[in-house]
Amino acid sequence: AAAAIQHRNIAMPLSQGANVPSVTFKCRVRDDSIGGENPFTWKDVKTEDICKGKRVIIFALPGAFTPTCSSTHLPGYEKHYDAIKPAGVDEIYCLSVNDAFVMRQWGLKQGCEEETKDASNPLNPGNFKKVKLLPDGACLFTRGMGMSCTWDSERGFGERSWRYSMVVNDMKIEKLFIEGGAVVQNSGPDPFEVSDADTMLKYLTSK
Repeated sequence: AAAAIQHRNIAMPLSQGANVPSVTFKCRVRDDSIGGENPFTWKDVKTEDICKGKRVIIFALPGAFTPTCSSTHLPGYEKHYDAIKPAGVDEIYCLSVNDAFVMRQWGLKQGCEEETKDASNPLNPGNFKKVKLLPDGACLFTRGMGMSCTWDSERGFGERSWRYSMVVNDMKIEKLFIEGGAVVQNSGPDPFEVSDADTMLKYLTSK
């Protein structure tokens, strides 16, 4: 098992033109018929549900509630959401190796506006109106992308996602921005130079 984990950790990231991993995300959606303070139920959402036949942005980060992710990465995409969507983008997703409960509380803490009624996006109702938060709690998508990064002596995160962003067009990677150009296991630095919303918007509007 240890060898398998080590092999998985050093898998090369997928390249532009490759298909994104087909996985099942364990999500929570609002169901007001449940009542009480936590009217949510489990919902399986597959990669195909959010990417098939669509052009979407997925940006991934090491952890909900962590400094750069909270101060700049998610807020940047939330701020530019209405500018990015007209550039031929159906939706924007923020992915982290955190469970659905953590992702929801992080979104609320960030001031993202909850979507309580509209079910047109598979993650709603109960996710958010602008950037949708995608829980990759079991790391399946992240491993499939070759973006798994284990921080042990650094930060003590365990297995999380390296920071990156991409445009996915009908399940294929159209454009991929990987911080530092490669995944660095147990990295001390946390580079944040190319996966930001400004870089993505420049790419989309230059086409």
